[in-house]
Amino acid sequence: MKKVKLFSSLLTTGYLLLATAPAAFAQNIGVPKPQNFKIDQIGTLISGAVGIALLIAAILVFAYLVYGGIAYITSGGDKTKTEEARNRISSALVGLAIVASAWAIIKLIEFFFGITIFGTDVTIPKGY
Repeated sequence: MKKVKLFSSLLTTGYLLLATAPAAFAQNIGVPKPQNFKIDQIGTLISGAVGIALLIAAILVFAYLVYGGIAYITSGGDKTKTEEARNRISSALVGLAIVASAWAIIKLIEFFFGITIFGTDVTIPKGY
């Protein structure tokens, strides 16, 4: 019973505080645009981020493939090391297929919806 009284008193107090609070009207608060800021639309930012992500993924896939190849060459005939190297190479090739599929899906979206995701006017934002 004490919990019900406590809850009802808190609820009443909260209602009274909200009902008697003066109205606060939002003002136009804005952040000024920095000088030399090249991105005017969110689409340009997303386009640059997708392009950079695909580029980094492709570089990482290549590095992992080279790492697997070096591990395969230096395995010295040891079955476990050879199998680990083969698994690394296989994983790198699967990663390459995923990156290529992502690029192909983006190109299909560009074609069917008539939008440009990988435009030539994309600039990477720089820190100020």
